Amino acid sequence: MKYSAENLIVHPALNPSDPSLRLDITPARAGWDYISFQVRSLDRGEAWTFATGENEFAFVNLTGRYSIRSSCGSWHGVGTRKSVFEDAAHALYLPRRTEFTVVAEFPGEFAATWVPTDQDHEPFLIRPTDVKRSIRGGDNVSRQINDLLPPGSPVHRLVLVEVYTPSGNWSSYPPHKHDRHIVDAEGGLVEADLEEVYYYRMDRREGYAYQRIYTDDRSPLHQAGQPIDALVRATDGTAVLVPEGYHPVVSAPGYMTYYLNVLAGSAQSLANQDDPEHAWVKQQYRGIDPRLPLY
Repeated sequence: MKYSAENLIVHPALNPSDPSLRLDITPARAGWDYISFQVRSLDRGEAWTFATGENEFAFVNLTGRYSIRSSCGSWHGVGTRKSVFEDAAHALYLPRRTEFTVVAEFPGEFAATWVPTDQDHEPFLIRPTDVKRSIRGGDNVSRQINDLLPPGSPVHRLVLVEVYTPSGNWSSYPPHKHDRHIVDAEGGLVEADLEEVYYYRMDRREGYAYQRIYTDDRSPLHQAGQPIDALVRATDGTAVLVPEGYHPVVSAPGYMTYYLNVLAGSAQSLANQDDPEHAWVKQQYRGIDPRLPLY
């Protein structure tokens, strides 16, 4: 698949045959092997039923509150925030071969993502109080990180992260990539080969961010003669696909940018390598943006 700015962004769209569906990414649409991703909206009392099949699955509340009844347990009061900018998410992990129904206790939106697995893990609920929060970078590269499902979690492939980038700031910077599986002489993981979804929300509907996705001559796509160099304008409710390459983000002045990252691939890891032309920037930070932490 040859990637361009046009096919690296996915816009929300209504589906008359599936009324709760707002955004849909399949491996066939993305041109990759693992990640399926959806955003759904339910009014109070409405339900969505799904079966994980041979996939591990994660539910992430964006807004609203939900009950989830499944063949491996039930959870109630999942989700408390009215906006993604208020608090960390609730997230529910479900193993393969699970049937479940989500019912909205209060109206809202949620993300659903799943990836193939041949492993069995126990279901578990992540509450906002369980989520490690940190500030990464410095100066105008400061951003807040919420580790929903970080490396080391008791799952097979999925990694989930929430990121807040203040007005005018950069994130995923210096540009980094994770498109090859590389281990060092001692067997340590230097870089994992990961697919990645960026799902964007803005604190104002008219807000936007720019994301560049580009490969270098070390990239498998570049070596195959299909390099990427695309600049994508992300708006509220859109998703950007990162199949390979470096992928920095900048938030337009005046707007706070949120994105939910979903990653999966060769390891349950965030191992990556910076673009060597820009890695020096990390040595120049003098402080942290005082607008963070957001909460």
